[in-house]
Amino acid sequence: MKTITYLIISLALSSLALGQASIGVDVFNRYVWRGTDFGNSASVQPSMEYAFGAVTVGAWGAWSTSGAPGGNENDLYLSTSVGPVGLTVTDYFFPAYAGSDDIFTLDNHVIELSAGMDLGPVATLVAYNVSGDDDNSAYVELGYGPVTLGMGNGFYTLSDDPDFGVVSLGISTSRDIYSVSYILNPEQETSFLVFGISL
Repeated sequence: MKTITYLIISLALSSLALGQASIGVDVFNRYVWRGTDFGNSASVQPSMEYAFGAVTVGAWGAWSTSGAPGGNENDLYLSTSVGPVGLTVTDYFFPAYAGSDDIFTLDNHVIELSAGMDLGPVATLVAYNVSGDDDNSAYVELGYGPVTLGMGNGFYTLSDDPDFGVVSLGISTSRDIYSVSYILNPEQETSFLVFGISL
């Protein structure tokens, strides 16, 4: 794990001199990701990335305003494109502030490989967790305009079930810096109305 982390940090430092930087922050009334609510509170989500050549290195976080550790996340990612397909390796890390979330312990990370492609109004995403507590969980998403359908197994169904289930059926709209999404999760038999501001 240290090797992976040091590699991403080294690439990020190299990109400081070679690439273009961008930063942002989103604020949401709830952090709902792939149909699951993390933290049960409002969430502040900062991001930064450096692009150099065909490679982008970035960091993204989600921080619960209630202080609940279940809503805290601090990720690193590396992405590139091969033709119309975007490829990403993401290192998900969830700080718990409990003294047992050592960033250098592999079991405290989830490494995901994903591929996505946009064809006009149609968007697709395939993601697979290759290590960590959620290894072997997979997620597939299909979008058409403002509508998305997400299916997953394992972690995404909050069980060890290897069978795929619909975990996210949503519709979104936005205006200026504001966005709203209605998300239904049939697997968890619940729904969310998520409001966000992007700065």
